[in-house]
Amino acid sequence: MSELLKNIDARTRLAGTNKLEILLFTLGVDHRTGRRESFGINVFKVREVMKTPPITAAPDMPGGIEGMVSLRGQLVPVVDLSRYCGIDPAGRHDIMIVTEYNGHTQGFLVEAVDTILRLDWSQMRVPPEMLTNRMGGLVTAVTELQEGNLVMMLDVEKVLSETSGYDEESVFRDIPKLERDFTVFYADDSYVARKQIERTLDSMGAKGIPTVNGRAAWDELERIAAHAEVTGRKVWELVHLILTDVEMPEMDGYILTKKIKSDPRFDGVPVLMHSSLSSMSNQTLGKSVGVDAYVPKFEPHRLADAIRTMLAPDSVNLAA
Repeated sequence: MSELLKNIDARTRLAGTNKLEILLFTLGVDHRTGRRESFGINVFKVREVMKTPPITAAPDMPGGIEGMVSLRGQLVPVVDLSRYCGIDPAGRHDIMIVTEYNGHTQGFLVEAVDTILRLDWSQMRVPPEMLTNRMGGLVTAVTELQEGNLVMMLDVEKVLSETSGYDEESVFRDIPKLERDFTVFYADDSYVARKQIERTLDSMGAKGIPTVNGRAAWDELERIAAHAEVTGRKVWELVHLILTDVEMPEMDGYILTKKIKSDPRFDGVPVLMHSSLSSMSNQTLGKSVGVDAYVPKFEPHRLADAIRTMLAPDSVNLAA
């Protein structure tokens, strides 16, 4: 499996083509259904797959945290995904997926890893509302394999948010209000990310228009553009900033940005990319499709600062 994870450059070139690679894994037999389901995680977020090293437990750990391990001198928290997802595994999990995104490294215990699958984001569908409600927003996308089996993409950002143990109230404290009314349009498939964006905008006194993926965002933006045309207005009078995630089912943030930037109806509306994929390569790719600025996820004050900068008169900031 390590051989499949080596070619970072090849995976990076997928960005901007509406394609992705996902690592398939299982968590054991779900005692509620008697089935062993397949799950997936974007390979962009996977640093390595390894045998689980000795785990050290500590007192008062957040729920879902199994303990911590030392990886080449770095202390890494370990989450038992089976326990977190409410699945009853048959035996101890000896496989750990080490993930790295948004400046954080963590290990996820799984039953087994299968293979890496290359897909088009258009093949990733928004899950039915019943499944979303049952899993508490943990599943952000579903795709079907050739043999008819379904693969569920887990919202690892939700896992990180709920197992990090930080004081959520404190991260929204002391965010200054904007001096006038603004409307921010945003697209993100993660329920947790959308709530954080909503709370950040509320703290700033800005209005938000949320959408759940790039396809839904583009459809809604076209409706806004059509309304602007009928009423004799410009889109930039109705929407002052577009905020987009990178990874989204049906249409990713790169393709969404390309469509926005190639359509003159949206001239004057800056695009701010908001993603946990915050490496320089991803930022460079974002700028190559016309993104005006890039800000990492789960840092409300940095997000607020970036929004404020983007909304300043005659200001377009290309720095991350």
